[in-house]
Amino acid sequence: MTNAALHVARTGLDAQNTKMQVIAHNLANVNTTGFKKDRADFQNLAYQHLIAAGSAADSENKFATGLSLGTGVKLAGTSKIVTQGTNVPTGGSLDLAVQGDGFFQLQRPDGTIAYTRDGNFKPTAEGVVVNLDGLPLIPQIQLPEGTTDITIGNDGMVSATITGQTAPVELGQIELANFTNSSGLRNIGGNLLLETPASGAPQVGVAGLDGRGTIQQGALEGSNVNIVEELVDMIETQRAYEVNSKMIKSTDEMLQYVTQQLSA
Repeated sequence: MTNAALHVARTGLDAQNTKMQVIAHNLANVNTTGFKKDRADFQNLAYQHLIAAGSAADSENKFATGLSLGTGVKLAGTSKIVTQGTNVPTGGSLDLAVQGDGFFQLQRPDGTIAYTRDGNFKPTAEGVVVNLDGLPLIPQIQLPEGTTDITIGNDGMVSATITGQTAPVELGQIELANFTNSSGLRNIGGNLLLETPASGAPQVGVAGLDGRGTIQQGALEGSNVNIVEELVDMIETQRAYEVNSKMIKSTDEMLQYVTQQLSA
């Protein structure tokens, strides 16, 4: 007796186990600044076409539907859901949130550029604005000695009030990068994303122009993970896993029954 049903059920177990890992990752990052949740995407495996639809059944008749048997499911990929998270006010002068599309640019030690929605920035001892891992913003913003107040406009223009000067001084402009397919960016951890052939080249420019979002000072974008949705998805995944497990058990019992009857 064939064990095809066992194979199909096994692919179902693998698929649901993978989906549970994606859900666990989402829930683990429910409080991660700027985090974008993932979704597991699945496809059915190739079919076994035992009888083709429309083929001759006999000299005068043809099969109307044929006979095709599915062989299971496979993981096609994971999609990043880039919907807006809630901007949470913090009051920090270098806490920045993007409202709309766009990513901050950061200079990595190897010279490559990483992209992030995490706008939790700090100044170094030299006044260079960096993220929590010490990666500087691009274009680089440096606060002069004696800076007492920082103002960042919705377009990313940075101004500072300096001791001994009455008028604010413009320090530069924070630019945002857009992508044709931001879901195609590669996540490397640390709230950082890298450009890929699937994402397309970055379109860099002033915030608020050409489809780019605006910058909100004194706020951080929260994770877009919805706990209730993830819990519902987790329960559904668990039930699907249990059903596939039961399928394996039932198929095994059927095979044992046939083996016992044939050997009797």
